[in-house]
Amino acid sequence: MRYISTRGQAPALSFEEVVLTGMASDGGLYVPEHVPELSQDELAAMAGLSYAEIAFRVMKPFVNGEIDDETFRGIVKEAYATFSHDAVVPLNQLDANHFLLELFHGPTLAFKDVALQLLGRILDHFLKKRGERAVIMGATSGDTGSAAIEGCRHCDNLDIFILHPHNRVSEVQRRQMTTVLADNVFNVAIEGNFDDAQAMVKASFADQDFLNGTRLVAVNSINWARIMAQIVYYVASAVALGAPQRKVSFCVPSANFGNVFAGYMAYRMGLPVERFVIATNANDILHRTLAANDFSKKELVATLAPSMDIVVSSNFERLLFEAYDRDGKAVDALLERFQAEPTALAEAPLSRLRERFASHSVDDSTILEVIREAHHRTQEILDPHTATGYRAAERERGDESVPMITLATAHPAKFAEAVVKAGFPGVPLPPHMDDLLEREERYTVLPAELSAVQRFVAENRR
Repeated sequence: MRYISTRGQAPALSFEEVVLTGMASDGGLYVPEHVPELSQDELAAMAGLSYAEIAFRVMKPFVNGEIDDETFRGIVKEAYATFSHDAVVPLNQLDANHFLLELFHGPTLAFKDVALQLLGRILDHFLKKRGERAVIMGATSGDTGSAAIEGCRHCDNLDIFILHPHNRVSEVQRRQMTTVLADNVFNVAIEGNFDDAQAMVKASFADQDFLNGTRLVAVNSINWARIMAQIVYYVASAVALGAPQRKVSFCVPSANFGNVFAGYMAYRMGLPVERFVIATNANDILHRTLAANDFSKKELVATLAPSMDIVVSSNFERLLFEAYDRDGKAVDALLERFQAEPTALAEAPLSRLRERFASHSVDDSTILEVIREAHHRTQEILDPHTATGYRAAERERGDESVPMITLATAHPAKFAEAVVKAGFPGVPLPPHMDDLLEREERYTVLPAELSAVQRFVAENRR
């Protein structure tokens, strides 16, 4: 198995190289050179297996022997032993044929734990094998930082530096990061906004001389291993509901598109998926593209579903690569136009996307309405992101005889403000976090200056 860039100009890499590299040198994202297939018999044989065993079987072709089977099985089991539910990602029935896939039982109560608990361990394995150390730098508006820290806090060969905007994340989100007192974890509060933090991280990846040869590693969703890990829960949930003997559909609250693309990869591997419904909030570039072929940037809108507040969906590039018949030059030209002016997809690629994808956009008032409605009908309290999925699934589900699986991407306690606005007193944190607000914090406040941040990283890495 080799991995190629969506822009078509970077060299093909092995799995190990892709995990340690992140973004391709031509600015593209890596995807498998060919998509491995799971036969109907192989899918059927997964019924009743543990999540960790299904994960091993689904991901093994992508790893391609670069981690021996016994070691990889151990890494996978260790990653998912950190989840508070034995099923890891349990299915919760909402009505006769609508199910909620709960992806929030990991250490930080968000779907990103599913991939990042695994990615940290894979990175540590490869670095140990090479006799190397590496530095992770990331910027966060809340959730990604805590999930990355939890995934890497026990890694011997990694130091992790997470930048967040000072006084611009919720107290729960901040404390999930800053109360982790491991020797290899460094939290930096930037006296600026998220865009300032993100710009400094990107600049550091572009010029890594400040680290004097130490490798800088990405753990955001440009890293193929995160997509690979997310493929698993599509397969596991579909098999639990009768696949491959019957089709299923999925509804995915989406912003950066990595989660949806993982589902598409599961479909390409052989999972019988009727349709994918993309749910967006008011920042609706994905919905506008599919519904009206309006592939253009709009001004960012702050919403009650902040993890979906994004102008450009970077992982959409991976799907465009498939829609354009893996023509890297065509994708590169399209994205170059997109950066300069409003544009549109060619008719043939757009038609291919519409065959498998539907979409729906939900505004803030509807999010609050859905939280109340879903609780009345199911006794479940949804976080605001999952609420967008609940409404989109109902509006775009198509054939009602096909099971619809809506992805629940976060625990409602992480977004208590929206829950309270919907008329509820709030949601308590789970037992393992009930003392979060009393725990000791450790973080450093720095100006929004690249030189100050890079100096801090260089001086504190182990």
